[in-house]
Amino acid sequence: MKRISLDTTKMRPGDFMLVVITFGLVIFGVIMVFSSSYYYALSHDGSAYSYLIRDAAWAVMGTIGMFIMAVIDYRKLKKVAVPLLVISVLMLALVLVPGVGVTRNNATRWLGVGGFTIMPGEIAKVAAILFVAAFLAAKPQRIKSFLNGILPLFLLAALLGGLIMMQPNLSTAITVVAIIVVMMLVAGMSWGWIGGLAGLGVAGVMALLTVGKGSYWYTRITSFSDPFKDFLGDGYQAAQSLMALGSGGLFGVGLGKSIQKTLYLPEPQNDFILAIIGEELGFLGVAILLIVYMLLIWRGIHIALNAPDQFGMLLAAGITAMIGIQVILNVAVVTSSMPPTGITLPFVSYGGNALLLFMGSMGVMLNISRHSAAPLKKPADDEDIPGREV
Repeated sequence: MKRISLDTTKMRPGDFMLVVITFGLVIFGVIMVFSSSYYYALSHDGSAYSYLIRDAAWAVMGTIGMFIMAVIDYRKLKKVAVPLLVISVLMLALVLVPGVGVTRNNATRWLGVGGFTIMPGEIAKVAAILFVAAFLAAKPQRIKSFLNGILPLFLLAALLGGLIMMQPNLSTAITVVAIIVVMMLVAGMSWGWIGGLAGLGVAGVMALLTVGKGSYWYTRITSFSDPFKDFLGDGYQAAQSLMALGSGGLFGVGLGKSIQKTLYLPEPQNDFILAIIGEELGFLGVAILLIVYMLLIWRGIHIALNAPDQFGMLLAAGITAMIGIQVILNVAVVTSSMPPTGITLPFVSYGGNALLLFMGSMGVMLNISRHSAAPLKKPADDEDIPGREV
């Protein structure tokens, strides 16, 4: 009897470990947002549960977004790469228009629509990843040409980084630029260009420290080196963060028992949530959390290496770089190793825009893993398969 050939290109179920790690971080984040925001929410909203409810709602929406992105073929994202980048640049410019952007804590980083706010800097990261992946995948040899590949992406990094710096938001600007550079390296750019960029960066910082005394950035760059020197001024938040980490010791004071969250550390549920984690769960809790992030990055690298095409590989590499860079920068800010400029801890810090985009990005990663280049087992010609017509 004639057998009908089977399609052996069916998609895989996806990276199960990636799903477990993502939801583990999100659930842990919801718990820690509730713990860290308890007194702040009670003081500002009159309800200790306000941040818990909002964060849980964003987590549910993020879950829906994650599974939608896991189903939609990631290759279709090429069509929205340019429009999303244009929209992102326009939103970043719109934030800087007087009276349009929403200002909080001396920084204008949001656009407000009613009671809902959008952070264009978060969207810029995703837009940059999509555009760079599509740009380099269309003609892989571009990365070998300075005029056709390297220069356009350097200009893109300068444009996005410059607009974000003007908000001001140093850490997000660093993140966007670093993501683009990492993706260029993955695509095959020579490491020699990194030396040139590093030299320009060092020269810029030195120039600022030399001629910019008294400016906003001079204060931000120098205050973190000794936060206790200006304990009640620019060093206050960093000093409170270090005190929280120091109080936690090896095992922490216990979940929910932080002292610094009782209105000492400003908005502890946001960028400095790691300080509360260190205080309540100790060095051991922070170490375990960082190990989980390392596992997530490892799975991201694995997905990138096994991606079926250049676009998928660069997309996975960019998303993985975004997570890794933000974890490093957040730890640096919380430990006063760099200026406190506002960078969320992926999946854990409170922030609806960031959580939604991170979980959506994990959906894209799942989608790429479902199209894995690793071969599926092909059944033998004479193997009986349930439901197959003969």
